[in-house]
Amino acid sequence: MNRIAEYIKYNRRAAGLSQQEFAMRSGLGLRFIRELEQGKETVRMDKVNIALAMFGMEAVPGRIERKDNEQ
Repeated sequence: MNRIAEYIKYNRRAAGLSQQEFAMRSGLGLRFIRELEQGKETVRMDKVNIALAMFGMEAVPGRIERKDNEQ
């Protein structure tokens, strides 16, 4: 989820939006946006996709990326 959190935070800032402005425009709660950007692992995927849709993106199934030191 950290990649999504980083993506949302980066693009929100690039769009010149505060967390509160982003929450209002997306129809999501400010608390959810804060938790999402902090990388909370138990967020609702339907809401994640609403946030991603603001940038023309969506979360889809994919392979787990492993760090170099993992087997």
